[in-house]
Amino acid sequence: MHDEQEPLEDWARRREERQNAAKGKRRAVPLTEGPHRGQHVDPNAPRVIQEWNGTEWETVSLVSDLAEAKTVLYPPQPAEQKAAEWDRPALGKGRGRHRKPTPAEDREQ
Repeated sequence: MHDEQEPLEDWARRREERQNAAKGKRRAVPLTEGPHRGQHVDPNAPRVIQEWNGTEWETVSLVSDLAEAKTVLYPPQPAEQKAAEWDRPALGKGRGRHRKPTPAEDREQ
């Protein structure tokens, strides 16, 4: 066996990881004649929503146009809540490099 060759077990493990990472990926394919072009070309054409199962694309649903396909492919994410003002930790003692000294501290130096 050459040093440049990868063991079959390592190759099979990497292949399995790639396939698992792609599972569940979805795409919208327009139901038009001719080659598939950019999604913006015919926004009113119906589309098939397909999902990758690891070996082939499976049809999941049918939608009426591009806008509906986008809502299926990219569902809105819940808004991240920001911490309230009182939940934030207080600043520690000292000036720190980024804090400006107060006028009283300037006079003492």
